[in-house]
Amino acid sequence: MRDVSKTIWDVIVVGGGNAGLCAAIEAAEAGAKVLILEVAPKPYRGGNSRHTRNFRCMHQGPLSVLTGDYDPDEYYDDLLRVTGGKTDETLARLAINTSESCLPWMEAHGVRFQPSLSGTLSLSRTNAFFLGGGKALVNAYYNTCADLGVEAVYEAEVTHISLEDGAFTGLEAIINGETYDIEGRALVLASGGFQGDLDWLADAWGPAARNFLIRGTPYNRGVVLRDMLDQGAVSVGDPTQCHAVAIDGRAPKFDGGIVTRLDCVPFSVVVNKDGERFYDEGEDVWPKRYAIWGRLVAAQPDQVAYSIIDAKSAELFMPSVFPPETADTIEGLGQKLGISGTKLRETVEAFSAACADGDFTPTELDGLATNGITPAKTNWARPITEPPFYGYSLRPGVTFTYLGLKVDQTARVAGPDGDLLNVWAAGEIMAGSILGQGYLAGFGMTIGTVFGRIAGQEAAKHVG
Repeated sequence: MRDVSKTIWDVIVVGGGNAGLCAAIEAAEAGAKVLILEVAPKPYRGGNSRHTRNFRCMHQGPLSVLTGDYDPDEYYDDLLRVTGGKTDETLARLAINTSESCLPWMEAHGVRFQPSLSGTLSLSRTNAFFLGGGKALVNAYYNTCADLGVEAVYEAEVTHISLEDGAFTGLEAIINGETYDIEGRALVLASGGFQGDLDWLADAWGPAARNFLIRGTPYNRGVVLRDMLDQGAVSVGDPTQCHAVAIDGRAPKFDGGIVTRLDCVPFSVVVNKDGERFYDEGEDVWPKRYAIWGRLVAAQPDQVAYSIIDAKSAELFMPSVFPPETADTIEGLGQKLGISGTKLRETVEAFSAACADGDFTPTELDGLATNGITPAKTNWARPITEPPFYGYSLRPGVTFTYLGLKVDQTARVAGPDGDLLNVWAAGEIMAGSILGQGYLAGFGMTIGTVFGRIAGQEAAKHVG
């Protein structure tokens, strides 16, 4: 590695995931000399972006692999439902309205798409799926950066941002065990949330957070975020809000990624360790509800739950990377899962007795609901009676946290005395402005792409 501290860079990008890469490409194409500092080793570069698989995109008519149309008002209504209205409408609509032009830009920079996956993740109208997944997208963008002369340094941990009179002047980074002072004329922060710092999570959530699994990268520890907040950068978002989904309880502590997600919930009953149901499993189609289940499980005893299905539902969802526990009786399944078989049988029998006759339609809301039990199941409620029975353990899997930096429509970061002169932010480090709570499938990539491009353009304009 050449000594990057001997150059005064036009634009320094902290973080080498989707948002940072989009910023670097835009800045380099505008003629800027760009440096990316990525904390992860090269094989793990890309942050959470390498675990992604699709991009939610507004479009008027068919676009690339997307079918039909997905107008901006419908997109915004979808966002409002999952966030409960906790969003900055101006920034949200900016992300939505700009997403349509991003897809061809992505294709022009090496990203390839494929038709949507089948089953509960069939999103052919709203989400464009990456051919090869997020890892392929990350690699395509790094190849583009290399072609543009962008310098990328791995295992580079930025520990301090130097701000003077409301402007960025340089930063400190530890590279190969040595501390370097690196100067730059503009800065784009795209270093993600703080979910990799379990102590910070526990400070926000309490001791229960130590039972959470971090399905995303372990390298997003919030070092830069904390440094900026300590220097008076304006914060946005709630430290207890995050993109947290219910994942297989057998997943690793860090970096399990999207394959650990469980999509069986809409066709199951979900119980806690006491064998009791606690929420409507059929509230809405899974892509609009999967992200609430991490918080729901987090609120249960020991932050664990169990999803129970029978044989007739076993082929209705994308399988987990881990096989389920199986048994010929509900009681036997409970014993295998480590909960009371008797209590589980009673809960399942009560649920099955409350199911009504009707047409079951797994790919859309079918109104097949229970009667007389609480909580109700409002769609896809079928008796769980056909052996063998299957059970999955669930734990909260945190992808990224929503506490971040406040930005304006140009992605410029708000400082203690007004906007910082030459600091922009993109991706998860500022997503809390738009995601006050909840999550919409593929929307993190939308935020990162839109604001990464804007940040790169604005940074290049500043130094140009």
